[in-house]
Amino acid sequence: MRTLNDTILQDSDAIYAAQLDGKGGATQITSDSLASNEKPYWVHLDYREPKSAQWLQDTPLIPPIAKDILLAENIRPKAQRLGEGIIINLQTINNNPNNRPDEFVGFRIYINSQIIISSRHRRVKSVDSVIHTLDVGEGPESSGDWLITMSDVVSDEIGDFIETLHDQLIELEDMILDEQIPARGELALLRKQLIVLRRYMAPQRDVFSRLSIEKLPWMSDDDRVTMLEISERLSRRLEDLDSSISRTAVIADEITSMMADAMNRRTYTMSLMAMLFLPTTFLTGLFGVNLGGIPGNAFNYGFPIFCLLLLLLIVVVAWWLKRSRWL
Repeated sequence: MRTLNDTILQDSDAIYAAQLDGKGGATQITSDSLASNEKPYWVHLDYREPKSAQWLQDTPLIPPIAKDILLAENIRPKAQRLGEGIIINLQTINNNPNNRPDEFVGFRIYINSQIIISSRHRRVKSVDSVIHTLDVGEGPESSGDWLITMSDVVSDEIGDFIETLHDQLIELEDMILDEQIPARGELALLRKQLIVLRRYMAPQRDVFSRLSIEKLPWMSDDDRVTMLEISERLSRRLEDLDSSISRTAVIADEITSMMADAMNRRTYTMSLMAMLFLPTTFLTGLFGVNLGGIPGNAFNYGFPIFCLLLLLLIVVVAWWLKRSRWL
């Protein structure tokens, strides 16, 4: 492996280029600095930038298969070993402005004992977090440590988002217990986010699980154990997702039941009102015909007495309905 300085990275338009110092920090790679073979160096690129894409195509630092994957548009989580290196696709939460968190951002990594090359288009908060740890001297010290740190940060970010969705789910359940119907589309959006998250995190769990058993020479046994713990932690998160998806189905059934009950109560009330006024409607219709011989037609107090009789009839019918436990 030859040494690397800014002349080799020239025209790469790298977002970040530095060599790990083995003590938790990193040294920026410039034209005045030289990256040796003793410590791994990290180059982070935006694959849609023309210069970065061209540099990836032309660089002799990575194998051709890795170049194609680093430049790919649509990716799903996976890992593919290439000799002593490995190419990894990861997905994480989208924290960019004006974007929904479930519109995941993907980034690709090629890593071996001496080089780490990552590419993305949309900003990835997890990558920025790892860069920050290197800036403050608390970052990874080796390639294996870098992969562990990145995987851990991604898993924590996903876990935080799952907790947020879980809190939203609890709020919906509390609304149901208070017999309140959530706003239209609120449950559908939550359920969609849970299902999409489940779809992408299951293969990502498999990626971490595979990394824990791959006999990569630059990963120690401790690194593999830690990677297995990350995989198991993500597995527990997936179990939480499955449980949450089932709970959204229960909430949907409860909402349907509440709406049906509300409709039944309205229909029942209208039926009682119709039954309450049915006798009076019959009498008013009967006495409202325009024919001679209507009783009380020539009596001055006939109409008030008729109204009182109708009111008395309503009271009697209401009393009968209540006694029959219809009211």
